[in-house]
Amino acid sequence: MAQKKKTLNDLSDLASFAYSTNPDYKAFENEDVKSPPPQQQYLEAHFSKKGRGGKIVTVIKGFEGSDSERKKLSKELKNKLGVGGSVKNEEIIIQGNNRDKIVQILKDKGFKVKKIGG
Repeated sequence: MAQKKKTLNDLSDLASFAYSTNPDYKAFENEDVKSPPPQQQYLEAHFSKKGRGGKIVTVIKGFEGSDSERKKLSKELKNKLGVGGSVKNEEIIIQGNNRDKIVQILKDKGFKVKKIGG
C-alpha cells in the first residue's frame, strides 16, 4: 500500500511540527500544566488604548495556567459582557472599557484582582 503524501496548504498546517536537536525534547509541554486555584492567583486589570488606534481595551495580566485555560477564561468574560477580545502574549484582551465589570466577574470567581492605570 502506497502512503499518501500530505500537502501543506498554508502556514497553519505547520503548527503541529516542532524541530529540536535535543533528544529529550517534548513538544507542547505546558499544555499539561494545571493552573493554581483562583484564590492563589493575583491578576491585574489594565486600561489601555495605546497602539490600538485610540480604541479602548481592558488587558488582564498575570493568569497562571495553560493556554487552553486562558482561552476558556477569555471566552467566559467575552460571553458575559457581550464583547469581543483575544488572547495574545499570555494576556487576555477584552474590547471596551469594561474594567469594573471584569474585576467583579473575576472576584466572583475567586481571583484576587487589582486595577492598574487610568
